[in-house]
Amino acid sequence: MLKKIEKILLTVVVVSFMAILTSCADNTDTQNVNNVKKQDRERLEEANRYLVKQEKEIINEYIQNSGKEYDETGTGLRYRIVNQGDSTIIKAGDIVVMEYQNSLINGEVVYSSDNDGLKSFVVGRGGVERGLEEAVLHLHKGDEAEVIMPSYLAYGLTGDGNKIPPRSILVYKLKIIDYK
Repeated sequence: MLKKIEKILLTVVVVSFMAILTSCADNTDTQNVNNVKKQDRERLEEANRYLVKQEKEIINEYIQNSGKEYDETGTGLRYRIVNQGDSTIIKAGDIVVMEYQNSLINGEVVYSSDNDGLKSFVVGRGGVERGLEEAVLHLHKGDEAEVIMPSYLAYGLTGDGNKIPPRSILVYKLKIIDYK
């Protein structure tokens, strides 16, 4: 299914690019160029909405098949607390240390603290997936959770250039060990 989505996105991008080149070559009128840019932007926005909708359907199917209940944030991030820790809330600026297992939605494990060591980061400063930063803001010290990140909250259109392919939905299993 992801290959089909990637082909559709590529087709939209190529057609949009060709329209820009054709328009720029045939029209020197600024008004026509602006119209083409607007049309291309609209096509790309439409393609993006389609891809986001497709990912949401894949995530919904995954959740339905799991038989588990997940909370959903406004960004499309899904999470569920597996085991509650203490009541101290994590906030921006905290340094979080966690055990984790990161897999593709098909179950293929790509990274884990067992192989790569504990993950540590400052919440709100970047350096990790946007979805991971968002997720820890819903957690407490000691919490164990499962998090499902749409690709746009993970590594997006490019993947990580190593083990995570482009447009990959990620599933994190994590435990907050500590924060400062």
